Amino acid sequence: MPRLRLTLAYDGTQFAGWQLQAPGGGRTVQGCLEEALARLCGAPVRVHGAGRTDSGVHAMAQVAHCDVPEHRAAIPWQRALNALLPDDVSVVDATPVADDFHARFSATGKIYRYTLWTAPGHILPWRRAYVWDVGRYSPLDVAAMDACAALFVGFHDFAAFQNAGSAVRTTARQVHAVGRVPSASPGEMVWEFRAEGFLKQMVRNLAGALVAVGCGKVSPEDIRSVLTSGQRRLAPGTAPARGLCLVAVEYGNDGRGRKRHLLHQPAAGQG
Repeated sequence: MPRLRLTLAYDGTQFAGWQLQAPGGGRTVQGCLEEALARLCGAPVRVHGAGRTDSGVHAMAQVAHCDVPEHRAAIPWQRALNALLPDDVSVVDATPVADDFHARFSATGKIYRYTLWTAPGHILPWRRAYVWDVGRYSPLDVAAMDACAALFVGFHDFAAFQNAGSAVRTTARQVHAVGRVPSASPGEMVWEFRAEGFLKQMVRNLAGALVAVGCGKVSPEDIRSVLTSGQRRLAPGTAPARGLCLVAVEYGNDGRGRKRHLLHQPAAGQG
């Protein structure tokens, strides 16, 4: 069966996350996509995603793969799927790939962005669903936040920044970069997180720590101690889901001396 790689963008506001839920558990991106594929293929189609974004989290470039019947392979998948999908999810790209490509296990890294609304006294209505309003803390101590961000870069045990509910072999992760990037609006501050992989709600927990430092509740040295402790109860709270967006999934060497499956979306505004 031919395998497709699908690149998806979605507004997570009305979704109970990416992953299929038990009956009555809520509307999901995976569920909407599988329903559209089943209509086009005339049979159930299982979709595998690169990651499981939580309820309320957005994506510019979630990656998924699926296998489709040979006799349906010539369908113009992007156009056909978008005709069936709801307005808050869209197929950005649909490309045939080798049958050993796996959206999750072939991935070499992910890039998330978290957006803060820092302007005091107001928020642009059309940005409300895509930012965490921290204007009441303005002005934030950006230098202290930068110092805190530097602590997260490298290979660390991030147990203190993992929320419960996920079984993993290790809580150690390699983080390549955490830093500020240009924003879509003068009232916003955007933080980008690049890593080989993340723990459950890790990016939102790191964003929560950055804001706690920025508003003076804790110091960068306090966060260093929390990171070393491995104790989630000592860390600041989790940032709201609405400010988080998956902006890229990266794919590298396939072990046969050639590059494939590289996907890096432009660093545009979120939402």
